Amino acid sequence: MALVMYGIKNCDTIKKARAWLEKQGMSYDFHDYKAAGIERAQLERWSKRVGWETLLNRAGTTFKKLPDKDKAGLTEAKAIALMLAQPSMIKRPVLDLGGGKLLVGFKPETYAAELS
Repeated sequence: MALVMYGIKNCDTIKKARAWLEKQGMSYDFHDYKAAGIERAQLERWSKRVGWETLLNRAGTTFKKLPDKDKAGLTEAKAIALMLAQPSMIKRPVLDLGGGKLLVGFKPETYAAELS
């Protein structure tokens, strides 16, 4: 299973997820979308798999600092545009398990169930 973790290197949740994978002896590739960017097509594929509502990090400070007009009337297209403009608005981590399977966010019990 070729795992790819997408996120931001210095995010605390990313650090926990990476530590969990390493403790399990699991190898993975890491894509830092703040440094390397993220393509619209990738976000659109993820959105179709898990829903833009799952993908958009509304709890983060970047989203909370948006003007109310940008937060109002969110649609998939508007959410993807926001995530492209500010990759820190993508919920972290996104773990691509291959075969179309994605885990969004980190919960040790979910990782254990999906990766065992």
